[in-house]
Amino acid sequence: MIAVFGSVNIDLVTPVERIAAPGETVMGDAYEVVPGGKGANQALAARRAGADVLMVGAVGRDGFAGPALALLRDAGVDLAGVAAVDAPTGAAFIAVDNRGANAITVAAGANARARAAQLDGLLPAAGLLLLQREVPDAEGEAAARIARGRGLRTLLNLAPSGRVPDSFLALVDVMVVNEHEAADLAAALSLPDDHAGLAAHLAARFGIGATVVTLGAEGAVGWEGGTPHRAPCPEVAARDTTAAGDSFVGFLAAALDAGLPFAEAMRRGTAAGSLACTVAGAQPSIPDAAAVDALLARTA
Repeated sequence: MIAVFGSVNIDLVTPVERIAAPGETVMGDAYEVVPGGKGANQALAARRAGADVLMVGAVGRDGFAGPALALLRDAGVDLAGVAAVDAPTGAAFIAVDNRGANAITVAAGANARARAAQLDGLLPAAGLLLLQREVPDAEGEAAARIARGRGLRTLLNLAPSGRVPDSFLALVDVMVVNEHEAADLAAALSLPDDHAGLAAHLAARFGIGATVVTLGAEGAVGWEGGTPHRAPCPEVAARDTTAAGDSFVGFLAAALDAGLPFAEAMRRGTAAGSLACTVAGAQPSIPDAAAVDALLARTA
């Protein structure tokens, strides 16, 4: 089982010809309101990958709470750990240009009130805890400490980018970062911008047994126990990259929780991320296991 402690958002998505520069206004024709949030996206991806998933987080007592949880509920994600608090449901404001690239601004809202204590009595006896950084880092670290005490592995997607305390990193078993996040983490650790060197340092200093760096259209590279792996992205017609990274993480987590080899877990993650780029929006773009299986069969 996978327990996800993280954010639940509603996304307001606007297609634009190009992303606005600072101080510039760019017009879009319309916008969509769709469920999102890194925590919820990754929970849905892991569920669509076939895992049993518990979502732990917070939403507001407002009109966005129901829509923000709708696809998780429909997919069969356990929502027993989602609290209703006196703050607005988190929101993301997303502009997507005509090449599929995006610019995202997130208002934390209720996510800032998510607490690790909500995990009490809900964590399984074995499995994996999945974390991101759209809830307070102190609570993420507390959740990882609870999971370590229960014998669960912890996967941290270090997104949004930023340095977390050494005490937090010491509780992480699997780290996932994109290129930007990897560079920021290396700089914070006074390391060269070298992915293999970063993975080796994280293993030696913090005991992080596996590190993955996602590379956009180039796929992903990873190291498990010092062994390097590369997973290229299957070629697709990209429309919107929103939730591509979250699809990767959710499918990677589900595969690891199912006991698949690390290289195969990375391969499933890159396929899921590629498929997410072919559909607009966050959660609506997350593929299911059958779609990932079909893409991998076509590109084998």
